Order: sequence, then C-alpha cells, then structure tokens
Amino acid sequence: VQLQASGGGLVQAGGSLRLSCEASGRALGAYVTGWFRQAPGKEREFVGSISWSGSNTYYADSVKGRFTVSRDNAKNTVYLQMNSLKPEDTAVYYCAERKATRVVVFAHQYDYWGQGTLVTVSS
Repeated sequence: VQLQASGGGLVQAGGSLRLSCEASGRALGAYVTGWFRQAPGKEREFVGSISWSGSNTYYADSVKGRFTVSRDNAKNTVYLQMNSLKPEDTAVYYCAERKATRVVVFAHQYDYWGQGTLVTVSS
C-alpha cells in the first residue's frame, strides 16, 4: 500500500485546512486509516482514525471537536478536516493504514505510512 498525504500549508490561527491521504495498491479487504503528527523535537502523536466503513472514528483529546476524519472509498482517499487551528497544531502530519476492521490508535499498530505533509499555524 502506498499513501500520499497532501494539503498542508501555512495558515493563521483560527483558520482551517483539509488534508488528504490517497491510497493505492491495496489488497481487497477493510483498512483502518489513522492520522498522526510530529512537531519539531517531539514524538509522533496520534490525531485521529477512522474505520473502513467510516462509521467509527476516534480522536485525540487535543483535537476533539476541532478535527474531523472522513473517507471516500470510491476515491481511495481519507481526509482530515482541521478547524480552529492553533499554533500548537504545527507539525508534519502523516497518514497511516492497517488492514483491519477495528480502529486502532497506536503508531506501531499501523503497517503503511505516507510521507507526511507540513502544517504551519502562525499566531
């Protein structure tokens, strides 16, 4: 599975961005997709994840109510809608996938990773 994350950029605090994660090369079956981020000098942290059907999502407390993960399986794409952005949201954002039906939240549980896209939020 190859994952291509895009949509990052520079935005002012309070603004919005939508990231996309396009997948290719999947075998048949269900995939859970997660978003993670890594700020300079910090460890990679979980942001949100979504089940294959889209019916189950899970978010880190730090983004709950501001970020939304959704998917369009017809387009092989998962989205991360980020609203009310804060300077502390500045990071490289990665998407990841695991062939599974249940949502998972730990980085080591994911098998496939995209290259990351940089989000910078100015104050």
